[in-house]
Amino acid sequence: MSFQHPSFGHIADNRIIIFDTTLRDGEQSPGFSMNLGEKLRMAHALAALGVDVIEAGFPAASEGDFESVKQIADNVDGPVICGLARSAPKDIEAAGKAIKGARRGRIHNFISTSPLHMKYKLRMEPERVLELIAFGNKESRRYTDDVEWSAEDGSRTEPDFLCRCVETAIANGATTINIPDTVGFATPDEMERIFTMLKERVPGADQVIFSTHNHNDLGLAVGNTLAAVEGGARQIECTINGIGERAGNAALEEVVMALRTRHDRYGMETGIETPRLLGMSRLLATITGFDVQPNKAIVGRNAFAHESGIHQDGILKHAGTYEIMTPESVGWTSTSLVLGKHSGRAAFRDKLKALGYEGLTEETVNAAFQRFKTLADHKKIVFDDDVRALVDDESRDHERVRLTSLELQGGTQHAAQVVLDVEVDGEARHVSSTGNGPVDAVFRAIGEAFPHEATLALFSVANVTEGTDAQARTTVRLQEGGRLVDGQGSDADTVVSAARAYIHALNKLLVKRTRGEPEELSV
Repeated sequence: MSFQHPSFGHIADNRIIIFDTTLRDGEQSPGFSMNLGEKLRMAHALAALGVDVIEAGFPAASEGDFESVKQIADNVDGPVICGLARSAPKDIEAAGKAIKGARRGRIHNFISTSPLHMKYKLRMEPERVLELIAFGNKESRRYTDDVEWSAEDGSRTEPDFLCRCVETAIANGATTINIPDTVGFATPDEMERIFTMLKERVPGADQVIFSTHNHNDLGLAVGNTLAAVEGGARQIECTINGIGERAGNAALEEVVMALRTRHDRYGMETGIETPRLLGMSRLLATITGFDVQPNKAIVGRNAFAHESGIHQDGILKHAGTYEIMTPESVGWTSTSLVLGKHSGRAAFRDKLKALGYEGLTEETVNAAFQRFKTLADHKKIVFDDDVRALVDDESRDHERVRLTSLELQGGTQHAAQVVLDVEVDGEARHVSSTGNGPVDAVFRAIGEAFPHEATLALFSVANVTEGTDAQARTTVRLQEGGRLVDGQGSDADTVVSAARAYIHALNKLLVKRTRGEPEELSV
């Protein structure tokens, strides 16, 4: 590339721009939601990770989305801060106002271009779509020189028309062109062919950055992303843990480590601080209440585990026999056994730093330390994952409902009875309830303390670590109308863990009630 990008200046041809859309596309996942404080925390962490662009949200969707994009633009330094907009005046105006405070701001405008979407979703003729592409990019340039345009459902758009659309977007001010596989339909060879075609056929293609955004409906998001890079894409749109609508997006940690590990093939560089990847993954899991599966590449707890005797023998002789990257390169540590009941506050703080927890409030650290001391009295050994679980519980922001105390009685001869103390918006509430078992009694008591219409859609319990003295990690999914939220809680007492998880999910539901959803939003 020889042109000067308005935000990045001269860009070497082997430099990949990492565009993170966790806070926008990722948050559209069913059950995922973040409040303003959590979005700011994620944005600061993404900046420390080294992402180049943060798509902070969709400002026209709701007042809450506008405010979150504005606060991120005003307070997060480093990455370009981007707001999404449809090709409509109000959308673009909202995005322009929201990113105004950013040192480097971008408007990402989009419209559908496939025959299916134009006919049934937009109900527009192709010529009208071209008019709106011209308008959207021209209007966006009134607010910023950094303008991205996306062809929604681009992978199913007729090639000749896609070329006309891209040419129109470039002619009217777009500096980045994104071709998304919106429904996860494409295959890698098709994605590579699309980008090769556009770079060869479209006038001005050498003066813009081409971007790829792939959904994972067929499990091909990462493969399609890497294929697009081979076709000439130099911006990758992705999310932490691959979260996103339906089956999700290309996972940032996977595409980054694929480029790094297979540098021999791709020859590409990113600005990502890869040892922060695990911490970033766990921060998102904490905020959303949704853990990654154990066998998830890079950040799953089994990603560097070896049980087969043959594999273990090979690893002991040479790590390269069965590991293509080092655990430390993505944030895993080789030791996890460091704390016990005699460990003090200084050791606890050092452990938090080693685990990648930064920017925690004094209140959060103190609360987590007190729970650590209580746990250490019950457990001989406190593992890293135990500490993570404690801190994750205490570092959540949307606590309108807080658990104060829980007492339980029950057994084979009597119905379970629970006495529960909670705070609701700072007001203490004391309730008691019985149920068909201790967990049912707890959930009924929470419902009495804070009446709601949500129903329990999922309840699961797993150990944080091994052994009979291990903490329990409980996941609760609540459903209310079309809303789904997941909550998590941990404690050495399984029932207390369940109460924490239910209250976490309930707090997330309260956040989601206040949020509006834009019509026909995807990309």
